Amino acid sequence: MLIRNLSVVFISVVLVMFQTEAGELDPENTIILELQGGNVVIQMLPDLAPRHVKRIKELARENFYDGAPFHRVIEGFMAQTGDPTGTGMGGSGIKLEAEFTDTPHLRGTVSMARANDPNSADSQFFICFDSAPHLDGQYTVWGRVIEGMDLVDGLTKGDSPSGHVQEPDHIVSLRVAADVSD
Repeated sequence: MLIRNLSVVFISVVLVMFQTEAGELDPENTIILELQGGNVVIQMLPDLAPRHVKRIKELARENFYDGAPFHRVIEGFMAQTGDPTGTGMGGSGIKLEAEFTDTPHLRGTVSMARANDPNSADSQFFICFDSAPHLDGQYTVWGRVIEGMDLVDGLTKGDSPSGHVQEPDHIVSLRVAADVSD
């Protein structure tokens, strides 16, 4: 418990110190993704995808993502999570209308996973390991990793070519920074 509290204090300090082009990060639009090895800080982008950001925050506040596996991880491409069943078929049960933009999928981009239907995103999301321009304009970008990308790089990779992970890493917790910075 002491280590977890120190981790929250450390992340709070990092959030205060980290500057973006627009100024300090907004804790209400920052996510702390806790992995076994440490924390990944994600800046949410409500100007790009307001409905998706709102839904991710709702799910985070319900502790929906806690324990979810990174069930699909493809070396050099992306790491996908957000399905509590770990099958790639599960979700929260609420589909979201696409909020596509021309924002590029670069290293650290966080975007919604979906089925063939553009309006089928639910709770699953992925983090890009590298640039993936073939995804631009076809998936809803809602965030970017600003700290801890090395932890994402260290996730257990899946089988080729599907990326299915036999013994996946799991999310310890996913929280809105505003809820943990006290």
